[in-house]
Amino acid sequence: MRRPPHLAVLLLAAAPLASAQSTASTEDSARGRGPNGPNIVFIMSDDHGWQAVSAYGRPDGVRVNQTPAIDRLAAEGARFDQFHVENALCGPSRAAFLTGCVSARHGFRQNGDRFDSTQPTWPALLQQAGYRTGVFGKWHLGTRPVGFDDYAVLKGQGPYYNPPLLRPDGETRVHGYTTDIITETGLDALRRFAEASEADGRPFAICIQHKAPHRRWAPAPRHFHLYDHVRIPEPPTLLDDWSGRGPASAMQTMTVARHLDEQDLKLKSPWELDAEQKKIWDLHYGPGVEAYQAAVASGELAGDDLVREKYQRYAKDYLACIQAVDEGVGRILAEIDELGIAEDTIVVYTSDQGWYLGEHGWYDKRWMYEESFRTPFILRWPGRIAPGTTSDILAQNIDFAPTVLELAGVEIPERMQGRSLAGFLESGATDTPENWRDGVYYHFYEARGPHTVPEHDGIKTERWKLIRFPEVDPDGDGPAGPGAWELYDLVADPDEMANLADDPAYADVRAELEARLTTLRTEMESQ
Repeated sequence: MRRPPHLAVLLLAAAPLASAQSTASTEDSARGRGPNGPNIVFIMSDDHGWQAVSAYGRPDGVRVNQTPAIDRLAAEGARFDQFHVENALCGPSRAAFLTGCVSARHGFRQNGDRFDSTQPTWPALLQQAGYRTGVFGKWHLGTRPVGFDDYAVLKGQGPYYNPPLLRPDGETRVHGYTTDIITETGLDALRRFAEASEADGRPFAICIQHKAPHRRWAPAPRHFHLYDHVRIPEPPTLLDDWSGRGPASAMQTMTVARHLDEQDLKLKSPWELDAEQKKIWDLHYGPGVEAYQAAVASGELAGDDLVREKYQRYAKDYLACIQAVDEGVGRILAEIDELGIAEDTIVVYTSDQGWYLGEHGWYDKRWMYEESFRTPFILRWPGRIAPGTTSDILAQNIDFAPTVLELAGVEIPERMQGRSLAGFLESGATDTPENWRDGVYYHFYEARGPHTVPEHDGIKTERWKLIRFPEVDPDGDGPAGPGAWELYDLVADPDEMANLADDPAYADVRAELEARLTTLRTEMESQ
């Protein structure tokens, strides 16, 4: 049976629906939809690099895996190829998606901070306007969710198996694989929300937020053998020595060569497995562990060959975790079809930031370099966005909140720093909005956190990227002084291998970008 126009967001729990905390607005928006706006289903994974989505692939054209369900979204909607985060770290990026503000304004600058839930967020504002809202999966903001009629969220980062879930009525532990649990809970919420919407006409927004493929990459048993007889293609920069850049690149502790630990390489099993799960785990990983350790002990695996083998062990598990996420996306799309609400529902797939799948010899995120600065962003809206649309518009996670609000006919708070893409989407994602930005701003703060990536900020335009490391001495020793700078020509050097900051031939480009960065910093970091 076809449902009335609604919007679905994201996924997870089987908890009873909390009573509505607000009534629908009686005013229609200028677009004539008001609380009858589209349903929103917002699906976010954790650390899913765009190069590990087969609809994107690596810049060299290589596909390291296949993600057919996410690819279906791209084929039926729009793929954004220049969608960026403002701070490539889990908590800050999630706060930016929620608030439409950069870290300096939303206040969650680094993991371990606590989210100020009194500030406006798009779910809370939709709820106040009459939407039914829910969030299921990873929250990771140090507080209980606010602005949702229903929720079931992981405690902190959450384990890959047997996760405890926080619900409005308390905490429960659920047995099984976390990605599947999030998908099942999301499907249950989707059905309940759709049924309630059929009864009262209220649109809904559901957030389904996966833990995977965050470190430490524990796949579901059904995917243990997915890459048994496959060599994952290495990125061209796997053995990068960071020469030609600046001192900052060598200051990190996130290399495949030296910093993957025993759990990352599956030399130890996850702590959260029960006895039966551990038995299945050990049957799969045990023989490989013994062979790997023997090869290392004998010297058969050493030097670059050892780096390559570590990459294979890590990358296969990372990609296997993504497989379960993609299967979950497919099930959600199938349920939306079954409910008959596809044309009334915007479905979004994104990640809280990108990820290094061996590029520059790294895993993890944090940097303003392309692999972590950019994140996948795919949006489907049947009948509104032409299938197979691609866009190079410079967009950011801070744009999501104002976009959703405008599409729902809800007033956008002045404090939001992002720009609405609603007009762009309703034009079929073809006409760049008038006076759209020609540069995006980035600021990473967690210099003394894990992986020791130094604080930096910067600006990216269509061609250029300028990065400032204020606490890094350009000579590699002594006080920071003026800081270190990096400048990249993204057209001629897409892998960001040649730092042009001190090349006299690019002095004018650097000077112009420095001035623009100063202006952006003042504009974006004001309170």
